[in-house]
Amino acid sequence: MIYLDTSVIVALFLDDAFSSRADAALRGKNLKLAVSDFAIAEFASSVGRLVRMRDVTAKEARSAFGDFDRWNAKFAVTANMQSADVATATAFLRRLDLNLRAPDAINIAIARWSGAELATFDARMAGSAKTLGVPLTAL
Repeated sequence: MIYLDTSVIVALFLDDAFSSRADAALRGKNLKLAVSDFAIAEFASSVGRLVRMRDVTAKEARSAFGDFDRWNAKFAVTANMQSADVATATAFLRRLDLNLRAPDAINIAIARWSGAELATFDARMAGSAKTLGVPLTAL
């Protein structure tokens, strides 16, 4: 199973620097993909921020939400965040040797408990995941 970080979800449903890589790696392939409820909320936050920055129109944002919802229902399983994920993420953050933000630590924790490989375009997050023994999917 491959757990998709928000950076990958954004690349799949909005035009950004990683869109072609995300499409080539994931679209049209028979992969078992997982998206967490936390990543779904992060996706909504990212799209909203892009609208507020005027990088994306409200119409484009609504279209991306609809496209994502249809795709997610058809092609992905939902990995629901659990309270233990926050405790695990907190432990990651308290290590102090990792360059992690709380949302990234939570996504790594969810990928870890679900036994999935992590797909991300965030190099810092990927480095921390590797240090923590969470396998990565090449994109």
